[in-house]
Amino acid sequence: MQYTNIENVENVEKLSTCVLYPDGQKKQGEAAVLSEHVLNVIINEQPAYRLVCTKNDLRELVAGRMLTDGLIGKADDIYKMYFCKYENEVSVFLKNDITWENVIPEVPTCCTGNRVFAMKDQADRLKRVPEYKWKTEWVFGLSEKFGREKGIHSLTCGSHLCILASAGKTLYVSEDIGRHNALDKAAGYALLNQLPLSECMIFTSGRVPVDMVEKVITAGIPVLVSKSVPTKESVDMAREYGLTLICRAWPDKCEIF
Repeated sequence: MQYTNIENVENVEKLSTCVLYPDGQKKQGEAAVLSEHVLNVIINEQPAYRLVCTKNDLRELVAGRMLTDGLIGKADDIYKMYFCKYENEVSVFLKNDITWENVIPEVPTCCTGNRVFAMKDQADRLKRVPEYKWKTEWVFGLSEKFGREKGIHSLTCGSHLCILASAGKTLYVSEDIGRHNALDKAAGYALLNQLPLSECMIFTSGRVPVDMVEKVITAGIPVLVSKSVPTKESVDMAREYGLTLICRAWPDKCEIF
C-alpha cells in the first residue's frame, strides 16, 4: 500500500485551512482529510450492521466482520455478496440460516459510530487459539514496516493500520478510519484468500481493548501486536484463551503481556 499523491487515494480530500501560531500570526494552509463512508450490511435479508469506514477493501471488511463476530468460519460459508452501485449497501447471503438476537449486545470501543442491529447467539464462540512459534525479529520487523508505510495515515494522520503477516512475511496491509475495521479487513483478506489465520500474526496501530482481543480470538489468530497499549480486561482475556499479546511494539523494544 504505497501512495505517491493524494489524487490516487479514494476518500481523501484536500481542504483549505487557516494556520494559527502562538505569536498570533495566521497563514493560509491546506490539509488532507478523510471522508467517512457509510456501509449498511444486510445478512440473509436481516439488517445486521451500519459501518462507518473508508471506502476501500469493502468486501474484505464485510467478510472479516462476519468472521470476527463468529457468524462464519470460512469463505465457503458465504453464498453470495452483492454491493449496490454506490457501495453504500451490501446484501450477503450465507449458506446457513442464522438465529438472531433482537437486541444490540454492547457498544464497541469504536470512534466511528458503527452500529450492530442484530447479532447471532454466540455464547460459546470463543475458543483457545492455537499455539504459534513466533520470532522476536518478526515483531520488530512489523514495527519497522509500520514506520515505513506511506498510505492514508501519512497523508491525513487520521487512519488506523493493520498488517497481516506470517513467518515474518507481510501478506496484506489495511487501513481504515476505525481500528476495528482495519482489523476486520485484514482478517477478511485472509479468509477470502484461504490463508490459514492460525499461522498468522496481526499488527495494529490502535490500542487494544477487550473487544479487539475478542475479535482476534474469534478469528483464531494466535499473535496480536500493537504499537499502543492494552487494558487489564484485554490482557486477562488474552491469557485465558492463549493469545500472545505484544504491545508498545516499537522498533527498539516491545512488551509481552
